Amino acid sequence: MSDFGVPEPANLSDLSSESPVAETSVRLALPAEANEIGEIQVAAWRTAYAGLLPMDVLADLNPAQFAAQWRAALLAPGEARNRVMVALAGRTLVGFAAITPSDDPDADPRRDALIAELAVKPEATRAGHGSRLLNAVVDTIRADGFSRVTVWVNSTDDVLRAFYTEAGWAPDGAHRELDLYGDESVRIKQIRLHTDPGSAD
Repeated sequence: MSDFGVPEPANLSDLSSESPVAETSVRLALPAEANEIGEIQVAAWRTAYAGLLPMDVLADLNPAQFAAQWRAALLAPGEARNRVMVALAGRTLVGFAAITPSDDPDADPRRDALIAELAVKPEATRAGHGSRLLNAVVDTIRADGFSRVTVWVNSTDDVLRAFYTEAGWAPDGAHRELDLYGDESVRIKQIRLHTDPGSAD
């Protein structure tokens, strides 16, 4: 069994049998997929932060460093409701999401969940993977007993904001500025969106 309570193969070759594979699917991530998750995160960040961060900073993002952090989180998730989910096209991992009890100052971690990260390979966008991943995330959050879920998005990212608002999310009035270097040389404004996971009906 994996740390998330689901059967885990000894290695990914166990997933490569001749058995039928769904065209698209979403499931909990495996520690062995940390490298792919790191690569997707870096690719997505390079797209999302283009024009906001210096090109050399984006070029220096190291997928291996991200992968090491994801591997550690998957092997020892800590809080039981910390989860990483992946979206697949066939057997190919094309996106992931990380959810956790919210640590925002005004949040109640018993009832408020946070999507800490949701990313899809840039070349795999506009294929429904993000929507399927988001739907699965909300279903999981509901099953985990949360009554509210939030996500932070860059205030200038109209595409990402539209992705959430078209799915029924809305701004809750909270906003923040990230001081990326601690010297106020690069500040990124973000707004918070929220939704009610509701019932399964």
